[in-house]
Amino acid sequence: MTTRSAMILAAGLGERLAPLTEVTPKPLIEIAGKALIDYHLYALADAGVTQITVNVAHLGEKIVDHLNDACPECIRIDFSHEPKGALETAGGIHHALDLIESDPFIVVNADIWTDFPFTSLPDAIGSLAHLVLVANPPHHPEGDFVLHERAVQMKSSESLTLTYSGIGLYQKRLFVGCETGRFPLAPVLNRAAQMGELSGEVYRGTWMDIGTPQRLMKARHQAHSHPR
Repeated sequence: MTTRSAMILAAGLGERLAPLTEVTPKPLIEIAGKALIDYHLYALADAGVTQITVNVAHLGEKIVDHLNDACPECIRIDFSHEPKGALETAGGIHHALDLIESDPFIVVNADIWTDFPFTSLPDAIGSLAHLVLVANPPHHPEGDFVLHERAVQMKSSESLTLTYSGIGLYQKRLFVGCETGRFPLAPVLNRAAQMGELSGEVYRGTWMDIGTPQRLMKARHQAHSHPR
């Protein structure tokens, strides 16, 4: 893998985890004594990533302070500061493009817990983006996309769907034509899929979206039972 830059999406409010997230930003919630974002930092460092952009908004100063102390020495962190309320996923990436050094670049949602090996991502992609997909979790049974060989396609009523994991390899030109501001990622990816410009792979290892107190509890239980 030759990609050297990544972006960790860390600006969300984490409303479904309130009141915990009223004082602790979701990326700093701990599982097995380690902040969620730290799992990503070290996994990316192990994969040879040397520059990471992190977008911040809600309780952003706490994330900045934490990463200034906890970041591995081999990684340089650049912060993309967003206005109150944040810019949603695609808006946040678009806002930070000038800070991201490589193209393509890795994107990771800060609020997932996974042992995904980032070294398995391709060195280069011909598509606009390459997504890591997982089996549909109980809270998202309808899934997001269909994977046909390596092509990520829009789902249909007859198709076996998969869920976007929050991990991907993106080309900056995916966001050509996007206007500055707040906007979600799903329509951007859907447009790429309709153009035949989305590739992907399936990951079947540990993966959880830490979006509710119940899922956080489950992840903590699993981490205690199977430490890594």
